Amino acid sequence: MPITNTELLARSLNAVWHPCTQMKQHESLPLVPIARGKGCWLHDFDGRRYLDAVSSWWVNLFGHCNPRINAALIDQLGRLEHVMLAGFTHSPVIELSERLSALTGGALGHCFYASDGASATEIALKMSHHFWRNSGRPQKDRFVSLAGSYHGETIGALGVTDVAIFRDAYQALLHAGQIVPSPDARRALPGQSAADVALDAASALEQHLERHADVTAALIVEPLVQCASGMVMYDPEYLRLARALCDRYDVHLIADEIAVGCGRTGSFFAHQQAGIRPDFLCLSKGISGGYLPLSITLTTDAVYRAFYDDSVRRGFLHSHSYTGNALACRAALATLDIFEQDDVIARNRARAGLLAGLCAPLAADPRIVHLRQRGMIVAFDVLTDDPGFARALFAAGLERELLLRPIGNTVYFMPPYVISDQECALLVTRTREALDVVLR
Repeated sequence: MPITNTELLARSLNAVWHPCTQMKQHESLPLVPIARGKGCWLHDFDGRRYLDAVSSWWVNLFGHCNPRINAALIDQLGRLEHVMLAGFTHSPVIELSERLSALTGGALGHCFYASDGASATEIALKMSHHFWRNSGRPQKDRFVSLAGSYHGETIGALGVTDVAIFRDAYQALLHAGQIVPSPDARRALPGQSAADVALDAASALEQHLERHADVTAALIVEPLVQCASGMVMYDPEYLRLARALCDRYDVHLIADEIAVGCGRTGSFFAHQQAGIRPDFLCLSKGISGGYLPLSITLTTDAVYRAFYDDSVRRGFLHSHSYTGNALACRAALATLDIFEQDDVIARNRARAGLLAGLCAPLAADPRIVHLRQRGMIVAFDVLTDDPGFARALFAAGLERELLLRPIGNTVYFMPPYVISDQECALLVTRTREALDVVLR
């Protein structure tokens, strides 16, 4: 007998504790059991389909069930699925490290592997702290992040996260960082530009570092877009100024590109649009094409050398059983192959232009403010005081074959890069229809 949505829903509610979810809400808003995916579409067990407008939490770059990534994984399965990376190595992890280093122009030549974005953040924070200790400056053990920042939900990552719903319940466990103003372009006053807001925020950062640089290990930022706080976008000038300030005050710069890397913002790495290099670069989500858990923290020769010693205690003491998993690395290599073979960055720019044109009429809707775009990320804020708006729009989207996941009153599109012109038009049209229903 065929499996149905109803059967899967009951089993999942009994057995699975779902992430970032108040489970009781599923009494009124049922889970959506997914049977298969193809391209931009997800299909349930009852034959309904949903356009994956959020790339399944921002990870799926080249569509579900991508034949080229599938083929690479099938080939790798016949060679090596995994081997511990302590004392051993293998071809996929070596090749991936070399190719990622080359994408930074060799500036970030050392790759440390884990499974998820929060782990990449933890690694960067620990490396920075341990670097300063190995360098004879152990007092540099504090971190600075932007207002509204999100860097993960493990204890160290929460310490530099400024999204209350994630952080507050665990506040007593945290080594809290320092918060400086965000360069959020929406803060521009009449007559101000996004670059002016960036300059003001950089001035506040400068004042903080003037007072606290002697105890500050690193500044961590999400370059160009602060995703989890509502797709906050800002001018690249902030990154240029922050890089200069970190150099002046001897503070590391950590670029958290877990969500915004791998082509999302119009360049392969978001920080490239500012013409700078960070001291640490965190990657995850899209790097494996949405197939397997993988994260990478890249860093410089200077950082690496501070750990290179006869003493084990001066080594970087962090580990993960699945570090550098061969299958995940092979998926990432297949993902990089697609970027190169299909000239994805150029194609994304054309697709971003199409999305911009389709979304332009939204700016005239009196219910919508702050329509904004950075590459393949489009967002706008809805003028509503309804605390149930996000859930209602999610449900209305599903009824119209869309997977939308608003953040508060911010609606955003972050689709797979293989989305077609027709699918882009459908996405915008049906989102407007869903808004009309929810806001009537």
